[in-house]
Amino acid sequence: MATGQTDPRRRERILAATLDLIAEEGVAGVSHRKIAARAGVPLGSMTYHFTGIDELLLEAFTGYADHVVTVFEHHLTGAGTPEEVREAVTDLIHTLSEGPRRDLILVQELYTLAARREPYRALCARWMRRSRTLLELHFPPDTARQLDALIEGLTLHRALDDTPADRELTRETVRRITSAD
Repeated sequence: MATGQTDPRRRERILAATLDLIAEEGVAGVSHRKIAARAGVPLGSMTYHFTGIDELLLEAFTGYADHVVTVFEHHLTGAGTPEEVREAVTDLIHTLSEGPRRDLILVQELYTLAARREPYRALCARWMRRSRTLLELHFPPDTARQLDALIEGLTLHRALDDTPADRELTRETVRRITSAD
């Protein structure tokens, strides 16, 4: 890159480095200095792109939430019949719970922030609304709300359990919640 040109991907590298660092050290271990080193950017560029660590964390977690909503969309948009939707939800739970440990850590770090601080609670509320909206394409609002909570809970339990429940039990649980619809 020629002198005087700015790196057009610097902001994205900083956000990616932030999530990687959170996954490794937790939010408590994050600092501008560590993120800059991880992203391979000058320390001064941190304050150029973000007003402070809260803005950086909130934007990084917003990007992560957008990613998870995309996973929901991928699983739910192609399903048509009630049985296809139930299978899509089962697949979604297993995809999320069997995914990288990094994702589980990021979700838990975000939830911890949300339990204490309003901007992160608002982010989680927007994320839940988006997830439920996708589920409401197939189920009534009350069922979508229950199903969203089931997805979150089973994902966590399956990811942390030494002997997670198999796909058949997940499928049966999803069927029980959605069969009245």
